[in-house]
Parts: sequence; C-alpha cells; structure tokens
Amino acid sequence: MDLTLEPADRAFRDQVRTFVAENLSPAAREAYVRMTGVVVDPETGRAFHRALYEKGWSVPHWPVEHGGTGWSPVQRYLFEMECARAGAPGFNNAGSHFVGPVIMRFGTEQQKHFYLPRIRAGEDVWAQGYSEPGSGSDLASLKTRAEPDGDDYVVTGQKIWTTYAHRSNRIFALVRTAKEGKRQEGISFLLIDLASPGITIRPIIGNGGDHEFNEVFFDGVRVPKANRVGEENKGWEIAKYLLEFERGGSFVAGRARAQFAQVVALIGRRCLDDPDIAARMAELGTDLDAMEMMELSILSAAQTGANPGPISSLLKLRWSEIRQAIAELALDVAGDEALCSAETRALDGAELRPGEQEMLGVAPRYLNSRAYSIMGGTSEIQTSVLAKLMLGL
Repeated sequence: MDLTLEPADRAFRDQVRTFVAENLSPAAREAYVRMTGVVVDPETGRAFHRALYEKGWSVPHWPVEHGGTGWSPVQRYLFEMECARAGAPGFNNAGSHFVGPVIMRFGTEQQKHFYLPRIRAGEDVWAQGYSEPGSGSDLASLKTRAEPDGDDYVVTGQKIWTTYAHRSNRIFALVRTAKEGKRQEGISFLLIDLASPGITIRPIIGNGGDHEFNEVFFDGVRVPKANRVGEENKGWEIAKYLLEFERGGSFVAGRARAQFAQVVALIGRRCLDDPDIAARMAELGTDLDAMEMMELSILSAAQTGANPGPISSLLKLRWSEIRQAIAELALDVAGDEALCSAETRALDGAELRPGEQEMLGVAPRYLNSRAYSIMGGTSEIQTSVLAKLMLGL
C-alpha cells in the first residue's frame, strides 16, 4: 500500500480545499461545530450540499451514469478528508448513501429516473424505517405489515428511532408482506411519502436534550405497489445490502479527527500538564491513526477491485468506541463546568458568561455518544459478525 500522493492527487486535494473554503459559509461551519447530536440536522448541511450539486460533486461515490464524479478511490478519500477537516456538515446520508445505492441496484428504471435526481439535488430528505419496538438488532422479527389491496399496499405498524423523520419528506421501510416460511422470507422494501394520510410522527428526545429521533406510526397508509423496490418478499437481501453502506460505506476518520481537534483545543486551555490526560490523548491519537490505516486498507483494496470483507463491521465497532472515548475525555476535562446550561438548546441564543460557550455542548455530546454503540448495529452484534467471519466460529 503506497501512502505517497501522486502530483495529480495533490493538485486535486488543493482544488477541493479551495472549493470548500469558498463555498462553506461561516454559519454552516459554526452550526456543525456546535451541534451536540449524533447525526447532522439536514438543514445544517443543505446550502453546502446545493453548492456541491451545482459543482457536480454532491454524490461523488455514485456511478457516473447516475450523476457520480468518476473519481478514483484516492480522490474520494481526499474529498471526504478535506470536507471533514474544514468542518463541512454532511447532508442526509440516508438518501445519498443508503437508499440511493439500493435504488441503483434493485430499483426499476422508473424509480431510478424519479428518485435519483432528487437525491442528488437534495430535493428529498429520507428517513430510514428499519427498527421497531422489539426489532432492532433482531430486525427479522419486524411486525409492520403491508397488505395488498389492488394496486396498493395498506401499511400498518410502527417504526422507532427514526432519525430526523420530522425533517424528512420520504422514508424507506421494511414491511412484512407474508407470514409463511422463515422470518426473513416475508419482508419487502417500500418507498413511502411521509405526507401520506395515516402517518403520525412523534418525537423522542435524547439524553442530551436533542430531537433527532422519532416514532413513526402507520395507520392504514396506502402505498403504491410501484414503490416497492425489488421483488415482493425479497426485501431481506436488500436490507443486508443497505447495511453494508450504513456500517462501512464512507470514510469516518476525518470526522473523528475533527471532533478530537476540538477536545485538544479545550485541553490545551485547561489541563495540558495533567499526565493522565496526556496519556489518554496519546492513546486516542494512536487509535485514530490505526482507524485511518484501516480505511486506507479499504481504499487499497478498492483500487485493485478486491472486496474488503468484514472490515466494515470492524470499522463500525472502532468508530463507535473512539468517538465515545473522545466525548468522555472532553467531559472529564470540563468537570463541573460541563453542567452549565442555557434556556435555549440552539446553542447560539443563550446569555452565557465568559468561557461558558465551549462548555455548553460537552455534556450533551457525552450523553448522546452512548448511542454510537447501538445505532447501525450494536457493538455486540458487530463483535459476533467478526468472530464468525474472521475466526471461523
């Protein structure tokens, strides 16, 4: 694996760096830095996504025939790293990284023609309807059902932990269309308009006070059969394909490094000489280096056309652990000052004493970071996947 950039790649990196500097507004950068939740609010990244769309860079990981850039894996990596280091917020990965690739592979031509341009342009914001009460990691036990009725399905049931459903206009959902056979054999994949009659969205407020997650209830919602992706009762294979993107479909080391840099700045002003804190900083820096090397190994495999295998589960596991450790370090450094509060949760309209602003998000970030080991597949599940695939258990 050659880690030396070619002159053309260095020139490309500089081009991306210049574009980001010219098109990422200070307001968007500040909003991203101040966010305390787990996932970026779509509104935070919408303007920058639009600038990327006008440049032709909004979905660089897509095939060229669907609006992708045709960049090499190295260029894609450099692009994501530069955006992360500049503090550029992402925009609705559920659309561009999850359902978009699913529609490309399994969708009809009509579905591709309608949905993919809207995802590229940021016109649609997608939510993911997978988890249900009692059906999280054991997703095959889901109970939301879709009964055929003429040209429609009638959907009844509930989804939970639905990220930014209240900011979305569409949701892709797994539904049960048959009860016979194994649990995995009676599931279908539907695309649903959230403006459809019969849908109710209720907020779930997280430990940190953020409204990111929701319950979504379907009460006799009519969904055209034309909105089914793939064959009826064959949605389980589509679900597994999508999870490959959720757990390892993008590079995350740059985002984690940006989070770590914020903590390093906080430490530098407070307890730089504390040997225990210094040791934890060194350990985290080493972990970040190791995670970046794992990502580069995926990059190297992609360049040769090889399949990186179960490393997506390993990256998901380490990404969760490292980001939790960074949030915990910030909390320990802040100490009692992390308990400061403000009447507003927007983090930009509160009357704060000098030095309080940087403390305001520390505790919420720590509390929200506990979700990292659950979302996208629990750490226990990822460990089991690695044991089975890599140790032959």
